[in-house]
Amino acid sequence: MGPVPSIAIVGRPNVGKSRLFNRLAGRRISIVHDRPGVTRDVVTAESSDGYVLMDTGGLGLRESMTPVEIQDATETQVAFAIEAADLILFVCDGRDGLAPLDEMVAEKLRRLGKTPLLVVNKIDFPNQVGLADEFAKLGFDDFHRVSAEHAFGVDGLVEEIRKRLGPVSKEAPSTKDRAIHIAFVGRPNVGKSSLCNRLLDAERLIVSELPGTTRETTTRELDYKTKDGESWRFRLFDTAGLRRRKKIADSLEYFSSLRTDEAITQTDVALLVLDAREGVSRQDKIMAGRIVDAGKALVVVVNKWDVAIDGFRRDPLSGFRDEDHFRAEYEKAARKELFVLPRFPMLFVSAKTGLSIEEMLSAVRRVDQGLDRFLPTPDLNRTIISMMESRPPAARKGKRFKIFYAVQTSTRPFTIRLFCNRADRLEDVYQRYLTNGLTTRFDLLGAPLRFTLTGKEARYTKKN
Repeated sequence: MGPVPSIAIVGRPNVGKSRLFNRLAGRRISIVHDRPGVTRDVVTAESSDGYVLMDTGGLGLRESMTPVEIQDATETQVAFAIEAADLILFVCDGRDGLAPLDEMVAEKLRRLGKTPLLVVNKIDFPNQVGLADEFAKLGFDDFHRVSAEHAFGVDGLVEEIRKRLGPVSKEAPSTKDRAIHIAFVGRPNVGKSSLCNRLLDAERLIVSELPGTTRETTTRELDYKTKDGESWRFRLFDTAGLRRRKKIADSLEYFSSLRTDEAITQTDVALLVLDAREGVSRQDKIMAGRIVDAGKALVVVVNKWDVAIDGFRRDPLSGFRDEDHFRAEYEKAARKELFVLPRFPMLFVSAKTGLSIEEMLSAVRRVDQGLDRFLPTPDLNRTIISMMESRPPAARKGKRFKIFYAVQTSTRPFTIRLFCNRADRLEDVYQRYLTNGLTTRFDLLGAPLRFTLTGKEARYTKKN
């Protein structure tokens, strides 16, 4: 399933954009009023056919605007629609007749290679059909005469939209027969090869207490049978342990490091393996950052948990009620060290005893199955609006970062395009806030999430 096709409704103020939006959505969502500039920012909803509808009426508009300001706001709407929409509905007012601003919009669309659906609104009665004839001067092949208020001509418009955009696919991609690629990454001697061997149930990979035994990235196919008799397919990448750069003393280790990076690029889900006895090191943080920067899903695996628990039983540490409390506090401390990362699953395992090995693979499958999702655009925008209302961005030079509209543009990694007032005003701290909130709301734990920003300051000046 790919991105859901989107429809942007543009036009000068008070031509009935919001009323048409509500008609296509099948319910009242946008505020309808005769005063220009009532709508604020971009309102989204799902049409009856499953398309994403965007009412752009509020972009740039405010009360008591001069004609020049209205023209500028209309240009902003058109520029936004060109960037964000698969189809543009260009709405004009049949009762008012053709206006100079209508001609300006038509020229801008034509100059930028966009062919909209021209909709002449407010044709409320059959005997008013002729009022729309003068809009043929705009030079578009065809146009639709409608009354958004009374539904006249709307069915024909809907049919044309269906012809242009096609049906919305509801079918989710199947991963049943595909092997999920897993890369085991981490520092030397944390147990990456031992975990692979436990899964393969054979000593195929060399395991030693000597750090740096694995120099090459090794690949193995795994058909895993679960306790319930299910068959899960994986491809395992066991990578060389990565040291700090200053300790990479020879070319062999250097190329081992490069091959680890290559394995990360080939994987679906990277397992960052930690040593329970040592906690989170600086190198672990660097490796986690490399995984996220590569746009790969992340699961953190705390190996040798059996050793940590045995030590706790022999010599219980003060301040911990029991083993569960010890584990909870350990996880809390580890997540605090990795706070710059998106939210991720964390598993406590043992390659030696087999503790939680199947749970580890189950977490990988759960993360991978979510990587091909496309988030409903209306829900995405409602979530972002709610988050920004709950915690507004900090003001810079008296102005705040503002998001008008958001749409997911791709998967693996999840990429969300933000249409905003200034593309340079999104700070790292607030981006992490948005990332964690969206990850939690849509259950994207472990999934990479990226933002691309389009600022309102950008102007579309392409010439013929």
